[in-house]
Amino acid sequence: MITASKQDLLAALPDGGRLLGLDVGTKTIGTALCDAGWSIASPAELIRRTKFAADKAALEGLIAAQAVRGLVIGLPLNLDGSDSPRTQSVRAFARNLEGIGLPILLWDERWSTQAVTRTLLDADTSRARRAELVDKMAAAYILQGAIDAMMMG
Repeated sequence: MITASKQDLLAALPDGGRLLGLDVGTKTIGTALCDAGWSIASPAELIRRTKFAADKAALEGLIAAQAVRGLVIGLPLNLDGSDSPRTQSVRAFARNLEGIGLPILLWDERWSTQAVTRTLLDADTSRARRAELVDKMAAAYILQGAIDAMMMG
């Protein structure tokens, strides 16, 4: 099941469970995990993209190791809310992951990378360190936004 509705994800996971947040880029996939009660999201690992089969295997390993029950994938919409070529690529990535059997929530991520980059700049983080952190922190930002919205109803 792939959905853009938080209600659909809530219905698919009435007992909660760990969620894996993904910030899918062309070169990397930033990941984040939240606790089973959906209170806090934390950056996890950065997956360097190669072929889809290898990317999927890396994600399946993380899903199995962390007992993940659902995915939240950041959807990079244009500022006006329309799709872009990147949006279409992320939708295709989600469709290719559908076979793993977990519910997938596509979550608007228009401001995630900018917000995280601003935070890292405010913390005077070096350019090299920002490049290392931004994708997995963006995944945590995306996941936190989704779980906050779901917990508010």
